[in-house]
Order: sequence, then C-alpha cells, then structure tokens
Amino acid sequence: MAEQLALYPGTFDPFTYGHRDILERALRVFDQVEVTVGINAEKETLFTTEERTALIRTCTESLTGVSIVSHEGLIVDRAEVKGASALVRGLRQVSDFDAEFRMAFANRKLAPDIETVFFMTSEEYALISSSMVRDAHRWDGDVSKFVPPPVVEALDRKKTFHDD
Repeated sequence: MAEQLALYPGTFDPFTYGHRDILERALRVFDQVEVTVGINAEKETLFTTEERTALIRTCTESLTGVSIVSHEGLIVDRAEVKGASALVRGLRQVSDFDAEFRMAFANRKLAPDIETVFFMTSEEYALISSSMVRDAHRWDGDVSKFVPPPVVEALDRKKTFHDD
C-alpha cells in the first residue's frame, strides 16, 4: 500500500503550538505531511519565507514523517505534482469554518481528487492565532505559552532589530 501524503498549507507567521497540534494530529492519519509555507507577494509577513521555513523545521525536528517546503501558487497544483491525497486544515473556532468551507469547495472544483481534511485543534490552542501572537509580542506580552521557544527567540530578535 502506498504511503499517504497530505499537505498542510499556511502562512505560519509565526508557527504556533496550535499549528504543531494540527500537524501532530495529521501525522496520526497520514504517513507523510508536508508543511507547505505559502509565498504570497501581496501579503506582508513579519518573517521572510526562509525564516518561517527554518523556524518550522526547528520546531518539528522531533517529528517523523514531516517535510517543510515553501510554495508560490495554487496549493492544489503542488498537491497534484507531489501526489498528495489531501490538504490538511485546522479549525480553531466556528469563525474559521466559513473561510475554510469556501476554500475547500474552490479547491475541490480545481482538483476534484484532492480531499480537504479538517482537524479540530486542542481546546488549549483554540484562541491562538499568529496575528494574536504578533500583536501580543509587539506590546511586550509573554507569548511563550503560544509558540515554541525558537519562535519566541526569533520574535525577540525581530523586536530588537525593529526597536533600533
């Protein structure tokens, strides 16, 4: 039986414990999960694509079956090229469902053979978002409960750099 590959696409700016939780859940279902870091020239990010990719690699090095790549373009095109059977999406709250629902239908129209699989995040991560982490950190909030230590360190380096 062929190994099942899923892609877990996102901006991951920055990678949170909630993202890791969804990744770990996906690894229970799929043999391989590619974390696909989206490149979107129109979206301003705190971390560069290279920084986000490196941070995720550091934060997931203890997990088996994970690869991390960056991708610009339609995620279903990447999924088809890689032979992935599914796209992994995380749901934190009801408000996530509306946007994810529409995206899943659009992806199904573009690539009918690629399924979208939704994973509910663990309760303790339901209120964590990358934008909340960036905002809390900007105002000197302790974000160590929301993101892995390498991300806290990277955020601190960014803040130091921008404060100068």
